[in-house]
Amino acid sequence: MPHNILVADDDPHIREIICFALEKAGMKTAAVADGAAALQAVERRAPDLIVLDIGMPEMDGLEVCRRLRQRSDVPVLFLSARDEEIDRILGLEMGGDDYVTKPFSPRELVARVNVILRRARPVAVEEADDRQFAHGRLTLVPASHAASFEGKPLTLTAIEFAILKGFLARPQHVLGRDAVMANAYQSNIHVSERTVDSHIRNIRAKLAAVGCVDAIATVHGVGFRLGRCGG
Repeated sequence: MPHNILVADDDPHIREIICFALEKAGMKTAAVADGAAALQAVERRAPDLIVLDIGMPEMDGLEVCRRLRQRSDVPVLFLSARDEEIDRILGLEMGGDDYVTKPFSPRELVARVNVILRRARPVAVEEADDRQFAHGRLTLVPASHAASFEGKPLTLTAIEFAILKGFLARPQHVLGRDAVMANAYQSNIHVSERTVDSHIRNIRAKLAAVGCVDAIATVHGVGFRLGRCGG
């Protein structure tokens, strides 16, 4: 079945371009012009992914995402007319999965949407990864997309889960930023270093919230490695 994508942007021309590109790629779309309408649309029918403009009037995309994350883990791809790092970091730390700056290539946007959807989709039974990753007191079960620390569940986006799985698969290795994002995206898509850092920061914050304060260590000038995770 085709994926259902919700597009929220106050610019009708941008909405039209995005919907056309996504529908040409075989997806179904619904479009809204403001944040309140986006939240209402999600209540009526949960989409598979939301393309969410940060700079909408009245209720911006960051506030929409903040409210969504109180009750939903639907993947979010942020759009912004500004390429300011504060937007990028705030967007990802709000729980966004990726970030595209206007003006953008419709082909790249579709590619990023497909990458996020592949990460978010349930794993087919015959393809299920039945391995369980454990390090210290941290556990990941890919087949059920479940993560926990000392038995306390973690709510991770698809990208965050993939990044953490990459660390647990090679717990003794130091991973550079390119390797970190290759684990998450597995596609030829450029992601800035600050975007990588923001994902790492978000994972650390979520783990710290359940008591794991030594999850990912920075190896200056090289990259990151898995910490003791309470072990």
